[in-house]
This record gives sequence, structure tokens and C-alpha cells, in this order.
Amino acid sequence: MWDRPEHRLALMELVVSGHLRCRKGQQLVWKHLVELPWTQRTGRRDELAVVESRRQELERLLTQVWPEWPAVRAEMTGAGLPITMKGWRQLRDIERARAARGLPPRLNRRTAAALVGPHSKASLSTPRLEALADLDMMHDGTLRLRTPRGLRIRRGEHELDCAMVAGVLGEVVLTERALADGAILTGQPPQALLLVENLGAFLDIPAPPGWLLAHAPGWDTRTVRLLLRQLRDVPVAHFGDLDPSGVRIMRHLRDVRPDLRWVVPEFWSEYLPKAGLPALWPSDFDLGDVPALVKRLAASDLWLEQEVIVLDPRLPRALALCIAPTA
Repeated sequence: MWDRPEHRLALMELVVSGHLRCRKGQQLVWKHLVELPWTQRTGRRDELAVVESRRQELERLLTQVWPEWPAVRAEMTGAGLPITMKGWRQLRDIERARAARGLPPRLNRRTAAALVGPHSKASLSTPRLEALADLDMMHDGTLRLRTPRGLRIRRGEHELDCAMVAGVLGEVVLTERALADGAILTGQPPQALLLVENLGAFLDIPAPPGWLLAHAPGWDTRTVRLLLRQLRDVPVAHFGDLDPSGVRIMRHLRDVRPDLRWVVPEFWSEYLPKAGLPALWPSDFDLGDVPALVKRLAASDLWLEQEVIVLDPRLPRALALCIAPTA
């Protein structure tokens, strides 16, 4: 039991403050302590108090299971932290922040979180972010691209023909770090950029001549943003699923590129009787700026996946109309 820090902290809190509330994560040790003759229940629900005449026995137990507790208590008190599990976590953050000095200027966000938090998937609270203030944290996304002829990639003094790269590797892949370090698309500009949500659709959709296709899954748009900065004068369209998540992703992308076109061809509604899938649309979902088909899906609690129309022969024309100048 005493090898867990939350249990040792509960015992130290009881010894130092004289009281201990039963908190989530400390129920096991609380139930153990309540059975000892050195504690007693108070008038408050789920609270223990020290039997003062038996305090020395509790202190001996604490010293036995955690000999370093006086030094830890001094550190927490000196830092103005409460003698609780929350205070302990804050102290650990402070210690990790001290140890994290002298980091390289760039790290993956998971690596950075593991250095200033308890593990790589820990949330980056304000103190943890402050410890990483001078660090460039990378999501390390990748862009899978299907490129038109004439497009090239240049980085520094090196330049590659995208068609040659795709001829060897099957497609062109650009990393976030490469884009952040100056990799740019050059050569013949694409006629349009199509962002495709799902991988199968990205790979199988017939690419219109002169179009650049990019696989842009989910919410992590940091790498896509770097690409969009280079293509400010190129029309951009998004092709994704017609479900609540797909609508949110579209709106998220429009925050980055307000002129983003939404690929929702009218003929897609013909697939609804056979391909409509059950979906739970929130009753308060904002449908103010969505196409008529999306409103129809929401009213019927259905959704449509993009893959069903990828090979429809009408899709290329729908894409062309999507980026055509409006009157």
C-alpha cells in the first residue's frame, strides 16, 4: 500500500494537519487508517482526525513508510503548497521544470509533456507551459500529397520534382518540421487544393487535372495551416463526411481559411436511401451555415460517408463547379 505516493501523502496530511478527508484516489488508505486505534471519525462526513494521545504512533508509521517525509514537507511548505495530493503534484511539476532547463529549442509535444508532467499524455497546465515557454512544441503531423505535374519542392539549395518523388514513393509526404524549416512548394502552381478527410477517399478519388490533393484528417490542422500559407492564391475545397464531426471539422478549417469551399454535390442526396447511416445530431447543433443536404440529414438523424461517392462519375464536375468563381 505505502509504495503509492497518494497513500503516503494521505498519511502525511493526517499527521501534519490532524485531519484527513476521504478523497478520490485515496479511499483505500482512508479505509485502512479509519481502522487504526490512532484515528477517530469527526462530526463531518468522511473525515478522520488524529487521536492526539496516539499521535506518536502515527508519526512512527509515517517515518517507517516514508523516511524522507520531513524534507518533502519542508519543500512543500517552502513553496507555499498545501500538504495534499494536489500540492504534491504541483511540487513534482516544479521539480520537473527545474530539471527541464537547457532543453533543445524544439521537441515533440509528447516528449515535452513527459519532461514537465507525469507522463507523455499529461495535459499541459499553465505551470507546465511556463516551464516550456521558450520551446517550440511540435505536433509532428505529416501531409500526404497527391501532386499535379509541374509542382516541385524546394528546401534551401535542394529541389525535387514531385512527380519523380511520387514515382518512387507513391505519393509525396511533407512533415511539419520540414515545412516549419522552409520547405516550399514551387514550380507550376496547382489549379486548386482539395483537402480530403478520410484516407481511402484521398487515395481513390480521381484527381482533377492540375489539382493538388492533401489528406487532412481530423482536428489537428497545424500542418495543414503551414501548407495553406503557401497557397493563399489557390482555391481550396474540403471533402469530408456529412456528420456532426465533419461539420465541426469544416468550420474549424474555415477559421484557418475563410474562403474554403465545401464539397457537397447535390447528387449525394441520391445515396441517402441506401447509404444513409444512423447518427445522433445534438438537438442544439448549429445548422445556420450548412448546405440543405446536411440539414436534411440532421433532421433525420442520419449521416453520409464520403467514400460512397468517390467513384461517382459526376464528382469531377462537382469539384470543378465548387471552385468556380461565383457571380
